[in-house]
Amino acid sequence: MDVDLIFKIAAVGIVVAVLHIILTRSNREDQALMVALAGLVVVLALVVREISSLFDLIKNLFGL
Repeated sequence: MDVDLIFKIAAVGIVVAVLHIILTRSNREDQALMVALAGLVVVLALVVREISSLFDLIKNLFGL
């Protein structure tokens, strides 16, 4: 696992947190929720891609 993945997840988290705070304070809770959900989807896509490459590596390692 590369350190870049951790930095990408942290960057998405910071951006989502700032946008969530800004939208919540301007009384747009529904849009703040959508931003949080979009951030979650982006992070899950990053993690799923890394898990997929891990499974490919294990598959090639054992010759399956």
